[in-house]
Amino acid sequence: MSTTETPPVTTRPAQSPLVGMAWMLGSSSCFVMVQALVKHVGSGVPAAEAAFLRYILGLVFLIPMLGALRQARITRQLWALFTLRGLAHGVGVICWFYAMTRIPMAEVTAMNYMNPVYITIGAALVLGERLAWPRMTAIGVAVIGGFIILRPGFREIDLGHIAMIVTAMLFAVSYLIAGKASRDVSATVVVAMLSLMVPVAMAPVAIAVWVTPTLPQLGWLFLVAGFATMGHYTMTRAFAAAPMAVTQPVMFLQLVWSTAIGWAIFGEGVDAWVIIGGAIVLGAVTFITWREARKKRANAAR
Repeated sequence: MSTTETPPVTTRPAQSPLVGMAWMLGSSSCFVMVQALVKHVGSGVPAAEAAFLRYILGLVFLIPMLGALRQARITRQLWALFTLRGLAHGVGVICWFYAMTRIPMAEVTAMNYMNPVYITIGAALVLGERLAWPRMTAIGVAVIGGFIILRPGFREIDLGHIAMIVTAMLFAVSYLIAGKASRDVSATVVVAMLSLMVPVAMAPVAIAVWVTPTLPQLGWLFLVAGFATMGHYTMTRAFAAAPMAVTQPVMFLQLVWSTAIGWAIFGEGVDAWVIIGGAIVLGAVTFITWREARKKRANAAR
């Protein structure tokens, strides 16, 4: 997630764990709906085209951000960052849409939990952040959870699994770039530029595989855009209302709901190993988040 300039402590709204958990519950529900709708559209629309249309249709939600975008001073360096982020995020979204047509919803959700782990590793490799042994241990535990989900050697690894690995890595790149860009412009501008650059990056691939979508398919994809936007909004409200270490565990419900919907509506099997692996990964991510929050509080108190 991108960050903005920290306001004075006296103006910061009081945090409430219960409110934060409620917002995160809403966010998880929205993202499960995104998954279900994309799964419903399925392979009827090529993954690249479906991802492209999701962003084109979602441009309507960009209207409230236009004022901040017009006032922003975007330097050449920021243009380069936004272009790189749009390319990375665009390819990641295409891979995610493709994975949704290949593997069960629960596996998509569980593998997506690895995203913060890749961000942590990327911050160490690219930004030079120090990895103390507790963080390294948590990363190792998360990797073990990832192997439990995939179980290479014990079952066939589908192209959808590979696509999800690529997705999580590219999203990590996207979020690291967002963190860097947010030092110079507001979070609103960062989000708006992503909404503009991603469809530009995806357009060539979408045109290459284009099939004319039906009106119902366009309607479903518009709902995808709406739920995705609401999911990001409610997640932001959750992080503002309570520490991430408090709200993060609520995301496990997304795995539970994905498993239930995949089984009840799409006839997907329930894989206990995926749930166990996802819980391990999320537990490790929660520990990393909690430790980082404690470290920031300690630094602020100095």
